[in-house]
Parts: sequence; C-alpha cells; structure tokens
Amino acid sequence: MAKLQAHSRNDLRRSVTRKLRVDGFVPAVLYGKKTESTAVSVPSIEFMKTLREAGRNGIIDLFVDGDGKKHQVMVHDLQNDILKGNTTHIDFFEVDMKSELDADVAVNLVGDAPGEAEGGVLSHMLYTISVRALPTEIPESIEVDISQLGVGDSIAVSDLKSGKNFEFNNDDEETVVAVLAPTLEDDGTEEASDEPELVGNDEDSEEGSNDSEQ
Repeated sequence: MAKLQAHSRNDLRRSVTRKLRVDGFVPAVLYGKKTESTAVSVPSIEFMKTLREAGRNGIIDLFVDGDGKKHQVMVHDLQNDILKGNTTHIDFFEVDMKSELDADVAVNLVGDAPGEAEGGVLSHMLYTISVRALPTEIPESIEVDISQLGVGDSIAVSDLKSGKNFEFNNDDEETVVAVLAPTLEDDGTEEASDEPELVGNDEDSEEGSNDSEQ
C-alpha cells in the first residue's frame, strides 16, 4: 500500500498558502463521510511519487502529524496550474474499505481500427466511465479493443464487459468510440449555370432605345 506523510495546516491565509507552494508543498484537505474536514499539506515531489505508485484510483495510507491515525484515502480531486504544470490543491477522500463507491475510470483505446485505413474518422467520445466497486477493486483503466471497427461501426457501454468485482454506472446506450464515414469536402467551385445572370436595368434600356430613335 502506498504511504504518504501529511502536515496539519492551521493558518489558511492566502499568503501562507502561497508560501507553502513556494517551499515545495501542496495544500490539501482531508475529509470523508465519517471524517471531519481537515486542512493539511503534503510534499509535492513525494505526492507525485506516491500517486504514480498507487495509481489515480488507488488507495493511499495518509498519516497526519500529531493525528496518530492511518487514513486510507483516494485522491478525489486534483487542481493543477495549467501554465506551470504543477499541482496546486488536492482533495483526499477517506474511504470505507468495506463499502462500494463510485469512481471515474479512464478509457484506453487498444489496437488500430481498420476503418481509419479506409478513410473513416475515429471518434473517441467517452474518455472516462463511471464504475461502482469496493475501493480495492476499482480498475486503474478500462481497455477498449478497436481492432475490429470498420467505417460505421461503434462500441457502446453495453458492449464492454465489466469485471467480476465492479459494474458500470453509465447508460448502456452511450457510445464509447466510433468510426465515422468520411465527409465530402466542398471545393468551393460552382457550375457556370449557377452564376446569376447580369442584366441591364429595363428603364435604362428603354431610355437608350428612345435616344437612338431621336
């Protein structure tokens, strides 16, 4: 089981929070159905190592200074700085190891769809699938084999096989991935007959004929 040490955080002023990040720590909160919300911080580098070890839906043994308890948590939410690429806040959710819970699991496409070689467009529509399982039975990812997909073919949630220890929450009809038929591009040209005919003003024509008669 992955382990991580956290430090209690009593001063919640923004200036203190900013200094924590500068010093290499990530502000976080620990909470759960039976756990009072507690502000903590964890070392940024150690957290990333632990997350890689446990996986996005894995269980982490979290220890808080002065607490004396082992909190079995999942990373419920991560906030990241898009520009800098670093984690700015973490939500640790303490789980009941004997109760099922819902979690979003990443969908990984496996193989090459023959329909793409035929000119079709691969459309990955569902990037995560919600599953219900005991905390230790939540899969790290759901692999979807697309090696049999031709143009016009698709895979829905109902086509996937749930594991013996988890079930899908999504509607069966939801499309996970499809190979769409190629669309014809308009080259912008038009037939000459479609061009509007340019004609003179009738009144001008009549005036012109009257002038010529005079």
